[in-house]
Amino acid sequence: MSANNDDSSTLGSYVNAATGAAQRAYGAITGDSSYQNEGEATQNQAKAQHENSHTTAKLGPISADPNTGATAKDNENRSTGSWDQTIGSTKEAVGNMIGNDNLRRTGAEQNAAGKEEEAKGQLQDWGEGIQNRAQGAIGSVGAAISGDRAEEQKFRDMHDEGKVRQRGAEVDMAKKQGA
Repeated sequence: MSANNDDSSTLGSYVNAATGAAQRAYGAITGDSSYQNEGEATQNQAKAQHENSHTTAKLGPISADPNTGATAKDNENRSTGSWDQTIGSTKEAVGNMIGNDNLRRTGAEQNAAGKEEEAKGQLQDWGEGIQNRAQGAIGSVGAAISGDRAEEQKFRDMHDEGKVRQRGAEVDMAKKQGA
């Protein structure tokens, strides 16, 4: 269930960064160091919020957000694709070792198919995550306006699960790119 903590809000980090910049500018123009210091503190808070909003832990096929407690299981294509890559690479290596071109070629094909399958699963998770985040954010506002707290929480949980699904896919995509 969502803790709905503002310390991990991406949007909140952008708002605080802009607010801090405005405070620092006002302090610089007026010569009031207290505004400059407050602006710097607000910008530091924004940086921490942004970092927290991108925190995702991965354990096998499970992604988790330590800030909200939300979890998401990877799309099955990701696990299947990863497994096919492992088996394909093994076949390819053994085929090279023993001089069996057929085994090497089928291993290379299975490895390539596994990469494609894993990438397809990552994109599906990423897209579903974005969709759930948007639907959850909009639904939560609507439920808050109507005063339905249970429905609001349901949409917050949907947002948080979408966020962790998206971030989990991003973590894996970044690993594949070597980032």
